[in-house]
Amino acid sequence: MQAELREQIEFALDTIRPYLEADGGNVRIVELTEDRVLKIEMLGSCGSCPMSSMTLKAGVEDAIKRAIPEITRVEAINLTMA
Repeated sequence: MQAELREQIEFALDTIRPYLEADGGNVRIVELTEDRVLKIEMLGSCGSCPMSSMTLKAGVEDAIKRAIPEITRVEAINLTMA
């Protein structure tokens, strides 16, 4: 992943991290695939919270796509979708 793109992603994540951290969670970038799918890991309570899939879509993915529109999708590698 290009350093500049990673920096943009981290900046976008930093806009929502305070909300995640307030609930004992966080996110970590795992990889950006060639087809522009960002894979992240939900950390702390975000990894096991029943609302994590909603947090992923409404919070994390929204913030990322607003900042970097070329990213097509955000996936959490450690969430099991119901």
